[in-house]
Amino acid sequence: MRELTDRNKGISNETREKEYQEYVRGWVGYFRLADMKGLLKTTDEWARRRIRAVYWKQWKKVITKYQMLRALKLEHWKAMELAMSRKKYWRRSIALGSVITNKIIAKLGYTSMLDYYLTVCES
Repeated sequence: MRELTDRNKGISNETREKEYQEYVRGWVGYFRLADMKGLLKTTDEWARRRIRAVYWKQWKKVITKYQMLRALKLEHWKAMELAMSRKKYWRRSIALGSVITNKIIAKLGYTSMLDYYLTVCES
């Protein structure tokens, strides 16, 4: 999982999403008999934070960060504050949690491990 969400790995977002989906399906399929809701919940939170950091690094320039935050319907002053912050990717990914929500991450193609686990275990 750490390799898939590496910020320095030069792969496209589509490839990253595809590999992430394969990893989630394989991992949950292998461990579906175990009771691991708590582990998957914490792993999901960690993975989403890594995904937010990847997107934050891809935006690179301050103006790009500002434009993308405004496109996500963030207020002007808050978008300026986040875009011009000196904090690095991992630290900023905490603040991005309110902007790049779990729904947006799911829409981008990153399935929640816990949700997939619950669907596999129910059927």
